[in-house]
Amino acid sequence: MQNFVNKKILPPVMRFVNTKAISALKDGMIVSLPFIMIGSVFLLLSSFPFKPVADWMNKTGLAAYFTQAYNASFGIVAIFAVVGIAYVWVKNEGFDPLPAGLTALVSFFVVMHPTTAVMNGSKTVISSSQAPSLLSDFIDRSWLGGQGMIAAIIIGMITGLVYSWFLRHKITIKLPDQVPPAVAGSFTSLIPAFVIVLFWLLIYIFFDLTSHSTLTQWIYRVIQTPLQGMTDSFPGVLASAFLVPFLWFFGVHGSVIVSGILSPILQANALSNAAIFKAHGVVTAANGGHIFIQPLFDQFGTVTGAGMTIGVVVYMTFFARSTQMRELGKLSIVPGFFNINEPTLFGLPIVLNPLLAIPFIITPILSMTSTYFLIKIGILPYLTGVMVPWTTPPIISGFLIGGWQIAVWQFIVLFISFFIYWPFVKKYDGILYMQEQKNLENKNK
Repeated sequence: MQNFVNKKILPPVMRFVNTKAISALKDGMIVSLPFIMIGSVFLLLSSFPFKPVADWMNKTGLAAYFTQAYNASFGIVAIFAVVGIAYVWVKNEGFDPLPAGLTALVSFFVVMHPTTAVMNGSKTVISSSQAPSLLSDFIDRSWLGGQGMIAAIIIGMITGLVYSWFLRHKITIKLPDQVPPAVAGSFTSLIPAFVIVLFWLLIYIFFDLTSHSTLTQWIYRVIQTPLQGMTDSFPGVLASAFLVPFLWFFGVHGSVIVSGILSPILQANALSNAAIFKAHGVVTAANGGHIFIQPLFDQFGTVTGAGMTIGVVVYMTFFARSTQMRELGKLSIVPGFFNINEPTLFGLPIVLNPLLAIPFIITPILSMTSTYFLIKIGILPYLTGVMVPWTTPPIISGFLIGGWQIAVWQFIVLFISFFIYWPFVKKYDGILYMQEQKNLENKNK
């Protein structure tokens, strides 16, 4: 089995993960994470989950100010994505990346036009998609967040690819060496930036003339919505819950691989939930909420580390008989509560350890699928879309992403995980203990 996976499965997976497109996607999306975290804080403050506090914030006007910060961070993550992806692509090619990122940003704006009506104080429509002469009057923020995420990814990738091609083939304006580098750099980007912006302008004109729509709307309707539906399903939850520990078992960073592929969609789902939560104060199936979002993956699939190994760490710290496990437990318990479990994965080890592979794979599957169904049947509330730093300790993270019910359920899941791991870890502990005793006997002879 190990040879089959190492020779037949992992090589094509790693080739795919290391392609220019996936590398740019993975690293480019990371640019948005700090602003998502910042925006999540202001989302919580603007729609505080405790009514007396929320009423006080609305009365004093603080909620509106917090909303302003939310809109300027969490609400425009598609901008961070389009800039970050083009920037990383060109940087990986060895060229100056900033002009490429700015070219992608301009391109993203070029293919959009407002679809949300703008009204004056008397609620009279003064600009909308039905008023072509006023289409350039404002930028529609509704496409700068989750709804524009896949369009941002596609535009960022194409821009990075084409921009790099021009520079690699030296199709640029070359100024004399005496010209200051900053000025020369601006002219270097002139030809590729012009061609790319012109290309996206032609795309905009095509959609406007043929369907009175935009590329962004078309991508959202034809690509993004079906993708969100596919991931936001039991098979999507099951596949991601299985793949992360499965790849980790063979020593491959499953969390990075799976997140690199799924995170754009799961973040789009989270952004959609956040917008619903901001507008209605609650996320439900009726108002279009998604169950499988990034926080569910983070807080019920990889919480305390891939495989949810806190049960292993607790056993090693308080119940292990072998010296190896007890010492490793002391070193691992604090990092484990901050979702860092590499000491356990490689120190115990769990990687390539067939005895521990079963609970390592089963635990996140049971956690994520049970959470999915409990939300689906209404026992647990939909997650709000709030995203927390990956080092946030469990229970606290559960409360922040969904309130006290999610926090309690997270505690129950982690408590159950201890007993899932118990018989397997106990058996392995016994093996290590017997080896230590045998070595001690041999040493004393």
